[in-house]
Amino acid sequence: MNKLSVYILKRYLLLLVGLSIMAFGVAFSIKASLGTSPISSVPYVVSLFTSLTVGTATITMHCVFILLQILILRKNYHPIQLMQLPVAFFFGYLTDFGVWAVQGIHCDTYWQQWLVCLVGILLVAVGVSFEVKAGVIVLAGEGVVLAICKVFPQIKFGYMKVGFDVTLVIIACILSLSFTGQLQGVREGTVAAALLVGMLAKQLGKLLSKWELEKE
Repeated sequence: MNKLSVYILKRYLLLLVGLSIMAFGVAFSIKASLGTSPISSVPYVVSLFTSLTVGTATITMHCVFILLQILILRKNYHPIQLMQLPVAFFFGYLTDFGVWAVQGIHCDTYWQQWLVCLVGILLVAVGVSFEVKAGVIVLAGEGVVLAICKVFPQIKFGYMKVGFDVTLVIIACILSLSFTGQLQGVREGTVAAALLVGMLAKQLGKLLSKWELEKE
């Protein structure tokens, strides 16, 4: 195996590690019952009124996001981005595994719920920082944001990401109220995740910047 192949392999392995950590972060957030992160809010709510698990609902949503990217970019869509599909399946099934793995954790008090929620937020932030460090394939949700920014370059990524997350939360609220009759999956933990994940990932990214994946 040549040096370039090893270098690329390292980056994809780092991506898989990041996705694994992120998936467990989502599982902890679900277990806390204080609301999931914005990107997971829709799959979680869908899992409440359908036969889909959170993981399979996540895969379905990511497939929709990939289709949206193709429709937005059209001939400018790069086929390499189809790698988001196997990444979506990996992340979705691992999320289901994470939900199963943490089922033995019990949150009997509100502070325990917050403790588990904060663990979930931290794990998602670590996973995001690893994903960014890998620099190979982004998750389909971020891919949609990047696609929109490419078509409308005057819109900054940060602003579009916030708008995208808010849209997902609104959709989750509408679905929850329409199909379950009550607001589920969106609570104070959702707000905490929206505020903290990006900030923590940014700080972790600074630490990871000192670690270089050399082309040995």
